[in-house]
Amino acid sequence: MDQIKTGKFIAQMRKEQGLTQSQLANKLFISNKTISKWETGKGLPEVSLMLPLCEILGINVNELLTGEKISIAEYKEKAEENMMNLVQEAQESKKKLIISAVVAFLSVLSAIPLILVSEMFEMPVAARIALFAIAMTVLVIGIAVACILDREAGAFECSKCHTRFVPTMSAYVKSSHILTRRKLKCPSCGCKSYCKHVLTKSK
Repeated sequence: MDQIKTGKFIAQMRKEQGLTQSQLANKLFISNKTISKWETGKGLPEVSLMLPLCEILGINVNELLTGEKISIAEYKEKAEENMMNLVQEAQESKKKLIISAVVAFLSVLSAIPLILVSEMFEMPVAARIALFAIAMTVLVIGIAVACILDREAGAFECSKCHTRFVPTMSAYVKSSHILTRRKLKCPSCGCKSYCKHVLTKSK
């Protein structure tokens, strides 16, 4: 699913209905900041808001997900395409998570022997420092790459309003985590909670 395309479509349909962002937000009982995020492609409507949003904009959910008006003849084809896109997104996210885990494991596996060698054997101080520096560089780069892949794999789902979002790299790194959950601030409801890592950006 193309979030930018969907966002532009929401903005277009809102304007066709003669509504401002604030008026649409009031009808959905949400903030106009949330509407702005949808329209700029920084987020997607949560499932509970999709039907009310479509009703207000005079479109159906399939058109919302596709980001364009669909004729009756194209409806089934687009529905199947949207479903395939979700499956593909989930598969790609799963691959990123696996690669992330492998990269983190290999970087630790590579760094530990270098640190042990620098500590266990007699060598010049300069060589010891160089080995330790190489080990730390490998470790830091490996963990950084693993974090980038993990963050970009799918999205995080707010435990309160169930909005799915991708956090900034800064928020991701600073957050505490428990296995597949990270303590993040939801951009939609503003609540800070342990958000579940999911494979797709939309439900």
